[in-house]
Formats: sequence, structure tokens, C-alpha cells
Amino acid sequence: MHDPVYEEAYHGHTIKIFHDPDPESPREWSNLGTLICWHRRYRLGESHHFASPESFLRDLAGVSDQCDLSMDQLRERAERKAILLPVFLYDHSGLAMNTIGFHCPWDSGQAGYVYVLLEAVRKEFDVKRVTKALREKAADILRAEIVSYDAYLGGRVYGYVIERDGEELDACWGFFGDYELDCLSEARAFVDHLVLQARSRAVAAEELGASPPPS
Repeated sequence: MHDPVYEEAYHGHTIKIFHDPDPESPREWSNLGTLICWHRRYRLGESHHFASPESFLRDLAGVSDQCDLSMDQLRERAERKAILLPVFLYDHSGLAMNTIGFHCPWDSGQAGYVYVLLEAVRKEFDVKRVTKALREKAADILRAEIVSYDAYLGGRVYGYVIERDGEELDACWGFFGDYELDCLSEARAFVDHLVLQARSRAVAAEELGASPPPS
């Protein structure tokens, strides 16, 4: 195992944070959205048969090749049937992806779309009509999916190992994004649980008039 990216002593235990050596792609999860991308060097998102963004939008909008429409017009028609967000890729000493674009035009550009059919939204939320508020809620879910995929592409997937006196007590992997937000806080919470258990055993032993068992 590689060296930890972070290590701390916490309530008599040692918490170590590592890069996850074998993270699962978030696109393997049960996602609301479908991610369709085109890139010469990378296979991104889900597999698809669309030769170009135009052919994808035409299919989504139900518009034939004979219909002369601009990309903006095709997207407008596609959005009558789906919630659709552009996705952008930054490729420089690693990969990054978002739905708002990057400031560097030389190393970034639109790579595809993430979308969900309105029919799928109605089924997911068990409604007959997709309101404006529900559209935005579904769009937020799509954005969150790209945030997770961005962390995966950028290698920001972590796990923790908890030790005491050199003995491993617990380990958990698959935390996406900033390790301080979820990975470290969950590790600390687990140590808090261990400490509370030890105190409870000590109190119970005292009440029985016996020496407390080793923690």
C-alpha cells in the first residue's frame, strides 16, 4: 500500500487516509442520468452509437437528417423531451469534468451531454407532470453525478484505515471528492464509536465491581 495522503492521531487511535487503489466508476452506479461523450483519446461515460453530437440531438429530439436545424434548435427540441446539460472536459496533467465549462480554452471544451428523459423523471419521482421545480431538482442530480465522475477522473477517491498500537481495527473505501468532507469525518465518527464502547464497558465493569476489560 502506498503512503497515506493524510495521517492523524485521534483519541488514542491512528487514522490514515489513502487513495483508493481500485475505485469503481460512478457511471457503474444506478444513475438517473446518462452520460454521452465524444473524445479521440478517452472513453468517457456510457457506451453509445452516436457518431456526433448532432446525431445524438437529432435522435433525442426525434428530428430526421433531412430537417435543416441548427445545433441550438436541435437542443431546444431535445429539451422538450429531456433534461439536458452540456459536459466539459479539461485535459491537462489529468482530467476534470463539469457542466459549466473551464476558463482555459486551449485545454478544455465540450465533451458531450448528460441527460435524462422526462419520462424517466416522471417514473423516478412517481409524478404525472414534470414541473419547473422538479426539472431543476433532476438537473441538480445530474450535476452531482458529474461531480462524482469528476472526482473519479481526477483520482480523488479515498479510503481510511484505523489503527491502534499498530493493529488495524477498521477500513473503508470509496469516498469521492475532498477526503476531509466524508472520509475523514466518517473515520473520526468510527473512532468516537470505539471510544464510547470502551467507556461503556468500563462503566459496566465498575458497576459489577470488576476490573475493566482491556479496550
